[in-house]
Amino acid sequence: MSGGHAAADPPLHAGLSVQGLTYGFEGEEPLFKGLDLEVPEGQFVSIVAASGMGKTTLFRLLAGLLQPESGTIKAAGAVQGQLGQGVHGAIGYMPQRDCLMPWRTVLDNAAIGLELAGVPKREARRRVRELLPELGLAGTDAKYPHELSGGMRQRVSFLRSLLAGGDLLLLDEPFSALDAMTRVSMQQWLLEVWEKHRKTILFITHDIDEALLLSDQVLVAASRPITKLEPLVVDLPRPRTYEATLDERFVSLKRRLLGQLGRIASGGEGGAD
Repeated sequence: MSGGHAAADPPLHAGLSVQGLTYGFEGEEPLFKGLDLEVPEGQFVSIVAASGMGKTTLFRLLAGLLQPESGTIKAAGAVQGQLGQGVHGAIGYMPQRDCLMPWRTVLDNAAIGLELAGVPKREARRRVRELLPELGLAGTDAKYPHELSGGMRQRVSFLRSLLAGGDLLLLDEPFSALDAMTRVSMQQWLLEVWEKHRKTILFITHDIDEALLLSDQVLVAASRPITKLEPLVVDLPRPRTYEATLDERFVSLKRRLLGQLGRIASGGEGGAD
């Protein structure tokens, strides 16, 4: 430092940038209208909103499975292509259900995204084998989905998304179908994996504790059509464990988020800007 001034924090690069996104199903009111959204590179960001607000539809738009009426989507500098193309190699999408193919082994289920991207089967399998132990899947490469627990199936689905996607992962309520104990275990596992790989993650959940535990910030949908997402910065130290949910700072953040959701539910923050 010089001149007695503190050095400024380095600027955060955008892992995801959405500008002016507008979309609605035919014959219905728009779900999104002029939505701007920016997720800093390497951050874990959760979206919390009531059912029917369009969270999964947003992910389908980001992944290129739906085409917006207007607006631009950029991930890692790449611009959204035509319908079905997505942002080439920049986004991995993990839907609510694991969608594993019952006739394929763990090894081949996890490798399918690489194969579809043109990676030779032998090379795709090699990349999967390298990551199986790290993701808690050692010794499962020859197993079929029906031989796995729900948590293990979700790990395989995550590995497939991790390998098939690039710098941004979209996780759509991946733990919602799991029992409470397995869910806690999977949250801790995801924290550990994210700490190592530091991918940019956009995560949908209805679980407020889950959102706060995992995230750098939580985004809340303030109205429909969604014109903005209200941010809550989660300034809890990392690395985190589930014990963080007992911290007074965590409880304070939860109170603030519940208050924000309560104001939205009562119409206190309605209306687009």
